[in-house]
Amino acid sequence: MDIGLIGLGKMGGNMRERLRRDGHTVVGYDHNADVRDVGSLEELVEQLPSPKVVWVMVPAGDPTRETVKALGALLSDGDVVVDGGNSRWTDDMEHGELLAAKGVGFVDCGVSGGVWGLDNGYALMCGGDADNVAKVQPAFDSLRPEGEFGFVHAGPIGAGHFSKMVHNGIEYGIMQAYAEGYELLEKAAVCENVTEVFRSWREGTVVRSWLLDLLVAALDEDPELSQIDGYAEDSGEGRWTIEAAIEHAVPMHAITAALYTRFQSRQDESPSMKAVAAMRNQFGGHAVRAGGAPGATPAADIDESS
Repeated sequence: MDIGLIGLGKMGGNMRERLRRDGHTVVGYDHNADVRDVGSLEELVEQLPSPKVVWVMVPAGDPTRETVKALGALLSDGDVVVDGGNSRWTDDMEHGELLAAKGVGFVDCGVSGGVWGLDNGYALMCGGDADNVAKVQPAFDSLRPEGEFGFVHAGPIGAGHFSKMVHNGIEYGIMQAYAEGYELLEKAAVCENVTEVFRSWREGTVVRSWLLDLLVAALDEDPELSQIDGYAEDSGEGRWTIEAAIEHAVPMHAITAALYTRFQSRQDESPSMKAVAAMRNQFGGHAVRAGGAPGATPAADIDESS
């Protein structure tokens, strides 16, 4: 299929490459002239056959709103816009209504896979009308991982980003549990090889996971995590998950505690938060702070998806 892709950072750029590897024609636009295929949104739209499909991979909030608004003025009846960034699901409703008034379809798609997605594929959670999802399905099939799982049409507009929001909230809790276990193993003198303990859990245990694999990789690189400051940001989804939990009266003890611990990490040095920062850097290229340094040492630049 032919598809336009706006936003060619680490995530968007890798997605363009994965789509091209599978035979799709991708027209990419970015503010960075060194990576883009066309010089403007107008040129991108002109190069696509109808019905046109344009995938947006820019930061959530105003950048996405302005991009969707601009596309609404350029696209025609039957075309589709996909928001693959980490937008708040309530924004999807507004975007869907804005585009529907012009006859343009809208699909929201939560994307997970980080810097590893180029080779491993991206987990995709989409929301929107079935007819609009069908127009994007060839791209979904190329971007998703091989095998039975990794893609879901979660429901109407908003369902994709709502699912990704909850996914990221769960991610907070899982990472926090590993991180606290790491701190306890480090502080207890009886355990002499913490890295090998975590490595042994990678097979045959109920706590094995990709996040565990990434923590082991981080410990192999820096066994005491001495090069990482115990400071971890939150990208928004954790807060939105807890706000939704409050709205629906759903108790979320673990995810709330994990979010609050990230807040605490910005005030006090914390070995467990070093482990969280290390895992975030491993799976998504998120920036980490060098140990003992006041500023952040950026890792690979990445879009607002993980």
